[in-house]
Amino acid sequence: MLTAIHPKLPMRNKAATKDYYLNKLGFTEIADYGDYLMVKKEDVEIHFFAFKKLKPKKNYGMVYIRTNDIATLYQTLLERKVPIHPNAPLETKPWGQQEFALLDPANNLLTFGQAVEH
Repeated sequence: MLTAIHPKLPMRNKAATKDYYLNKLGFTEIADYGDYLMVKKEDVEIHFFAFKKLKPKKNYGMVYIRTNDIATLYQTLLERKVPIHPNAPLETKPWGQQEFALLDPANNLLTFGQAVEH
């Protein structure tokens, strides 16, 4: 019955959000309805709603995105000079995942993960 999930995250500044996701992370814009933005990359779609009074340091928006080539993704982001979360560089976690994380312009936490093959 369930087929997909598209998280909705707050954005304070649509221009900064669009620039980050399109130009830094390689997403494409699929819709812009003024206070509502939708972006997509491969099978991942993220929606954003305007929240101009959002205090980024108090934002707890988070998304976990699975990937099948985490090393290449990580290297590509480093080459594009996308800041990696200082407490979350690429590493293998005790729960059997390789993970790293980023913070977008509104301080939404994006964690990317791939299962470690044994």
